[in-house]
Amino acid sequence: MFENLTGRLSDVIKTLKGEARLTESNIQKALREVRLALLEADVALPVVKDLIARVKEKAIGHEVMSSLTPGQAFVGVVHQELISIMGGEKEDLNLSTTPPAVILMAGLQGAGKTTSSGKLAKWLIEQKKKKVLLVSCDIYRPAAIHQLELLATQTGADFFPVQNGQKPGEIGAAALDYARKHHHDVLIVDTAGRLGIDEAMMNEISELETLLNPIETLFVVDAMQGQDAVNTAKAFSEALPLTGVVLTKLDGDARGGAALSVKHVTGKPIKFTGIAEKLTGLETFHPDRMASRILGMGDVLGLIEEAQRSTDEHEAKKLMQKVKSGKGFDLNDFKAQFQQMKKMGGMSAMLDKLPAQLSQAAQNVNVDDKVINRTEAIINSMTQQERVKPEILKASRKRRIAAGAGVSVQEVNRLLSQFDQAKKMMKMMNKGGMSKMMRGLKGMFPRMR
Repeated sequence: MFENLTGRLSDVIKTLKGEARLTESNIQKALREVRLALLEADVALPVVKDLIARVKEKAIGHEVMSSLTPGQAFVGVVHQELISIMGGEKEDLNLSTTPPAVILMAGLQGAGKTTSSGKLAKWLIEQKKKKVLLVSCDIYRPAAIHQLELLATQTGADFFPVQNGQKPGEIGAAALDYARKHHHDVLIVDTAGRLGIDEAMMNEISELETLLNPIETLFVVDAMQGQDAVNTAKAFSEALPLTGVVLTKLDGDARGGAALSVKHVTGKPIKFTGIAEKLTGLETFHPDRMASRILGMGDVLGLIEEAQRSTDEHEAKKLMQKVKSGKGFDLNDFKAQFQQMKKMGGMSAMLDKLPAQLSQAAQNVNVDDKVINRTEAIINSMTQQERVKPEILKASRKRRIAAGAGVSVQEVNRLLSQFDQAKKMMKMMNKGGMSKMMRGLKGMFPRMR
């Protein structure tokens, strides 16, 4: 995400090379480029004006420390102002109330309310150890009710069934009563969406809000709508006492305008961002980390946290021992690393959180979920002996494996070559060579056609 904006801002930094300090004349061009970059990213005009004014005020006369270049100093100012525009501090979900804490999910049809409700339930169960009840008040779309029921099953949350003929208010009241009697910590209420903002929709959700008195009313909005997403969020914030925003499909938003604009325009903090379709694709929003990603600094902390959440500690220790010893790393371990990558959202999600320099060095990796799935299929077609001792794989065995996985023999050969590269990478990592590792990664996965 933010590829265009990150690239433009990187070019801005280069224009300030060789300057001793930041002055009005030498940052004028830089500010103009930042303004254009933000407008191209579909950032709301009032936000752009405010950000540029604040950057200009703080940057002019900014002394450049001996350890910094003018470009780095300028980026420091922009970084702080981006954080401020997006809310400053991380805003946590508020659950400080007598259980059940009611969370009302609002938004237009297609924004991802139902999926986000399921993701939030999973997040609450796994991260906060809460007992969660899900209910759908979308009586207009039976498929949405069924989808939420499936999500409840997948996440381990409870689901409150809806009876034919019930109105949204009746469903909400019954679900709240059930949640109290069965000692649920949180009740998540998925509401009906419309294709556009209309009076009937607003009246219905306002009645639900009054009836349920939720501690959190979250507006779910599609980041890919850009400026339209911000305008819709503003309309909802004027009609409902919103407490926060869930910005969905952020991984598909190459511009980033919604992420930068929504807090400034609505006054409501972004509390979560949705990425990928998987139920694990919900992240707490950190303005400082998002600002770092926009400026090409990456989000290494987020990457580490994600790895910790999805890593089996016992298996990780076993692999580390193999890496240290330089022995025993086999195709089972190779497959496990791909599975780990999928748990973390795939290669693209990982690269997105790396600093720009490392991410660009790994761009030739170009591995998507299809490539990962194909790799797993090839390894699954091998016998246990072949996985442990790939050196025994000769022509006849390769033909059998290729047929079993539905690929060509060339694909099998490519996998074995990648495995050899991976073993070399393990040795590099053991010696602490990050640059060597990145070169190994590039060799391991040549650009796919």
